[in-house]
Amino acid sequence: MRISLSDVYNFLSKMTLQRIANVCALVSSYYIAKWTGYNLHWGKPMTVSIEPTTACNLHCPECPSGLRNFSRSTGNLKKDFFTKSIDQLADRLIYLIFYFQGEPYINPDFLDMVHYAHSKKIYTISSTNGHFLTDRLAEKTVRSGLDRLIISVDGTTQEVYEQYRKEGNLENVLQGARNIIRWKKKLGSNTPHTIFQFLVVRPNEHQIDELYRLANEIGIDEVKLKTAQVYDYKNGNPLIPTLDKYSRYRKLKDGTYELKNKLANHCWKLWHGCVITWDGYVIPCCFDKDATHRFGSLKDQSFDEIWEGDRYRTFREKILVGRDRIDICKNCSEGGKVWI
Repeated sequence: MRISLSDVYNFLSKMTLQRIANVCALVSSYYIAKWTGYNLHWGKPMTVSIEPTTACNLHCPECPSGLRNFSRSTGNLKKDFFTKSIDQLADRLIYLIFYFQGEPYINPDFLDMVHYAHSKKIYTISSTNGHFLTDRLAEKTVRSGLDRLIISVDGTTQEVYEQYRKEGNLENVLQGARNIIRWKKKLGSNTPHTIFQFLVVRPNEHQIDELYRLANEIGIDEVKLKTAQVYDYKNGNPLIPTLDKYSRYRKLKDGTYELKNKLANHCWKLWHGCVITWDGYVIPCCFDKDATHRFGSLKDQSFDEIWEGDRYRTFREKILVGRDRIDICKNCSEGGKVWI
């Protein structure tokens, strides 16, 4: 679909000289570290993912929330803790991503926190399975100032959709999307920029064209096709697509599979952003779903103390010398590409 000029303008309108200078510091130090192998880091995060909740109403396979098999505690992000945390980051933060694990709309304070970030002129993004976008919450979403809303639509028929989105109802999701579009029009709002995200797996890969038609019919701004992370892939998995361009894995001559992406010893994510769990731990990225690599707690330390601390520094050093030896990196499809 076409690039939304209103979304681009909205994003650029939030830029400040301080934020631009911070991006320059992050990018330059990252490339110096990448090219030299020297652990150099300048700047503060330009992107932070914060976890509204670990709870979810669905039971999707390959998802810790859906499988209910976290090895860490579960709960909801508290609004007062959120505001204190964001106040430490707001002056240089460009993106604030309101998801990690769980369904954000389960947290009753979710949209109030979005509105607070909006008041700080931060570009806000969230991702939902779409089951809570009632007329009331759709209106509140548009009024909150949320800049981008990703709605997971992993099938265009109920039969296919529920093969991955266990216990989900596709018609509820599509109606929720219609509610958002209707309230955008009613309030004369260009936000949130809406995205149908399609996790391409073998059961739904034949419905990609239909998804584009459906998105256009409803008035969705954009469609994104996403490759699926599969934990048990070595001996094959029924979720791995047959369409090679949408698979993170390649089949070898002996019938086993390997990750396509070569793990180079650098990672942009470790320079430009981080994840904050609902209970305040700062961790490296979204692949650390069980928060096993905890650099510190915002309940005990300031963000700057954690960001510049020994644990973070040591982890970045490990990335530069042996990323393939870090557990959470082994199933990663990203790493080196710089995006802003």
